[in-house]
Amino acid sequence: MALFEYRSCTQAGRLMTGTIEAADIEQARVSLDELGLSITELEQAKAPVIPKSVGRNEFLMFNEQLASLTKAGIPLERGLRELAADAGSAKMKSLIGGIANDLEQGMPIDQAVEKRQKHFPPLYGMILKSGIETGRLSEMLANLNRHLQVEQRTKRIVFEALCYPAVILCLAAVLITAVFVLIIPTFAEVLTDMSSGRAGLPFLTQVVLDMAGHVWTFWAVVLVIIGALVFFWMLLSTTAAGRRSKEQFFMHLLLIGRVYKNGLLARLAEAMAVLINAGCTMDAAVELSGQSSSSELLKRDCSILAGQLREGFNIMEAGMGCSVIPRLFLYSIQLGSQRNELKNNLEGLGQMYASKTYSLQSQLQAILLPTMLITIGGVIGLIILSMFLPMVKMVEVMM
Repeated sequence: MALFEYRSCTQAGRLMTGTIEAADIEQARVSLDELGLSITELEQAKAPVIPKSVGRNEFLMFNEQLASLTKAGIPLERGLRELAADAGSAKMKSLIGGIANDLEQGMPIDQAVEKRQKHFPPLYGMILKSGIETGRLSEMLANLNRHLQVEQRTKRIVFEALCYPAVILCLAAVLITAVFVLIIPTFAEVLTDMSSGRAGLPFLTQVVLDMAGHVWTFWAVVLVIIGALVFFWMLLSTTAAGRRSKEQFFMHLLLIGRVYKNGLLARLAEAMAVLINAGCTMDAAVELSGQSSSSELLKRDCSILAGQLREGFNIMEAGMGCSVIPRLFLYSIQLGSQRNELKNNLEGLGQMYASKTYSLQSQLQAILLPTMLITIGGVIGLIILSMFLPMVKMVEVMM
C-alpha cells in the first residue's frame, strides 16, 4: 500500500486536504469519489526524510547541554524540548523532538533512545535510565562526555601529527619526481663519465639513477600497493575477526596502542560503575559494558569473563583468558566486591585510566610530529647525498 496526498472539495464546496492509503493512484481516486469528494490534486506522498546519523561534535554538544539542564533540576522532557528548539541542525532538532514526543506519551527514556540507537553511543539509553533512577544523571552524562572527548582528542592528535608531514611528503614526492624526470637524467651521463662507468659510482647513486630510469613504474607500483592496502583494510572491517586483527595492530603501535588501550579501560570501568549502580549483577555489568564499547577485543574479553562468572568462578579466575583487561583491573574489582565498595573502585579505576590516557596523549603529541618530520627529512637527505657522493669521490681521487 502507498500513501497519496490529495486536495479536494466536498459537496458543500468546502476545501479538504489529507492523505489516503491505496494500492495505486487509480484506487485512491475511486476511494475519494466514493466519499463524495471532488478531487483537484492527487499525487503520491513523498517518503519522510530519515535524519542522518548525528555527528560526534553534535552529540557531544547535545550531551553536555543535557547534563547542564539536568544539573539545574529541569525535567528531562522539558530539557529536551529546550535543546530541540536551540538545535543548530534540522536533523538534530528532529531527533531530539522525536525523543521528547515519545517521553510525553509515556515511553521510557531507554526505549525512546533504543528506537534511534544508530544515532547514539551503545547503552546511551541505559545510562539515561540509570541516571534518572539514581538521581545522578548529570554526573553520568558528564562522565560519558569525558570519555568521548578522550577518544576524539586522540584521533585529532594523530590526524594533526600526520597531516602536516603528509602534505610535506606529497610536495616532496612531486619535487623529487620532477628531479628524477628532468634533472637526474641530464647529469647521469656526466656522473657516469666522471666515475669511468656506472660501476664506479657509489651504490647509493646507482640506486637513485636506476629509480630515475623507472620513476613512473615505481609510482605505479606504489599506487597499486596503496590501493591493495586500503582494500585489505576495508575488507578487515567487514568481519569481527578482521576488526580484532586491526585492533591488535593498533595495540602494538608505540604510544598509540597504549593510548587506545587505556581509553578502552577507562570507558569499561565507568560503564561498569553505572550499571552496578543501577542494580545490575556483576556478570551482566561486565557483558553489557563490553557490548557498549567499539572494541571487538574488549567485547570478546567481557563475554568470556561474564560466562566464567556465571559458572561460579571468581573474578581473578574468570579473567585468566582476557587479553585486554589487565590483572590489576580484575584485582581492584575483586577487592571492591569483598569490601562492598565496588562502585567506588570502578570509578577510581576509570579516573586512573583516564589520567593515564591524557598523559600518553601529551607524549604522543610531543613525539609523533618530530618523528614524522625527521623521517621525511632523512629520505630527502639521502637523495641529495646520492648526487653529491660521486663529486666527493672525485675530489678524494684528485687529492
